[in-house]
Amino acid sequence: MARIERRFTVAKPLGEVVEYLKDFSHAEQWDPGTVTCTRLDTGPVMEGSTWRNVSQFLGRRTELTYRLDRALPDRLTFAGENGSAVTVDDLAFEPDGAGTRVTYTADIRLRGAARLAEPLARVALEGMAGKVVVKMQETINGL
Repeated sequence: MARIERRFTVAKPLGEVVEYLKDFSHAEQWDPGTVTCTRLDTGPVMEGSTWRNVSQFLGRRTELTYRLDRALPDRLTFAGENGSAVTVDDLAFEPDGAGTRVTYTADIRLRGAARLAEPLARVALEGMAGKVVVKMQETINGL
């Protein structure tokens, strides 16, 4: 299992940040690895909402179905799954002056034969995490 955690600050108020990130389809804007992210259900975004996320990782396209498992005023948790991986993306928020401090933790567990690539995946995920932080800050600050 790989666990990646990053802490950073954005220049928008907490409520606005949470509301934006709650809709996982916005990952197309802030995650450099996401190719497409499409909502699978309808209605208001709430716990139980789902998305189909197609990402480019280690030169391959991978598709995961994500579900919003927790939606609190200061925390969001998304669980993603496919045949070769299970991921949990947890975002915690706290006010930081006029902005918001974000703690983004991603836990990725590879399954089956994919587990053989775990050391390579861990290195690649560490590199990707820095790019996600930069892109997420740029995107949210530009809202």
